[in-house]
Amino acid sequence: MFGSFILGMLFMHPLWIAPALVLVLAHGAVGRVLSNLRRIWWILFMLATMGTILWALFSGGPTPFLGPIEWEAFLFGLGSALRINTMIIAGMVFLSTTRNEEIVLGMVKLGVPYRFGFALSTALRLVPTIAATVVTISQAQRSRGLDLDSGNAIQRLKKNIPLVVPAFLSTIRSTNVFGMALDSKGFGARPQRTNYLQVRFGAADVALLAVLLALLVPGIYMWVLKLGRIPGLTRF
Repeated sequence: MFGSFILGMLFMHPLWIAPALVLVLAHGAVGRVLSNLRRIWWILFMLATMGTILWALFSGGPTPFLGPIEWEAFLFGLGSALRINTMIIAGMVFLSTTRNEEIVLGMVKLGVPYRFGFALSTALRLVPTIAATVVTISQAQRSRGLDLDSGNAIQRLKKNIPLVVPAFLSTIRSTNVFGMALDSKGFGARPQRTNYLQVRFGAADVALLAVLLALLVPGIYMWVLKLGRIPGLTRF
């Protein structure tokens, strides 16, 4: 997954970025988590569409293509959109296939302080809680006659402002209770921590590391040779 992510960041041309996206999707297929893409497909579509248009408008090239957009600029915009979607899908696959405990333990094994890893794990764990709180508050506001669905995008955004304050206060209250629970259990009383979950570097990890190097080394070499770029792209 990490190798696929890095490969997608090295190149500009969409034909060179597409294999990295395919590798990320292959990881998701092996992990059987591609069904989670259904929840964010609209976000991915909007990011791809708007990203392609905006980057194409603010880039340039010598070959006319469509109105003010040149062919080289269109390729750059499409490649940038694919790169962003690759990043988002890679993160989704990683979070869908890796438990929070495994993320924290992996970070600690790499030398990251446990408190930082625990804070990241707690933030990830609170995301669905905050989302559920926002849904509950929006339902309560609808029961009081607040229409959140009608109007254009700006009007709907303004109508959602009353949801921000109660959601923020509820999150602060939950965080305060969570902090008191940690204090009552003696969090941080000892500098050395033990872990119920144990991770060992085995033969499968060695094989995956070899595959990672087999992908990254040629990719970095091609990047040094300036391959995967868009000929004629004048500004980006």
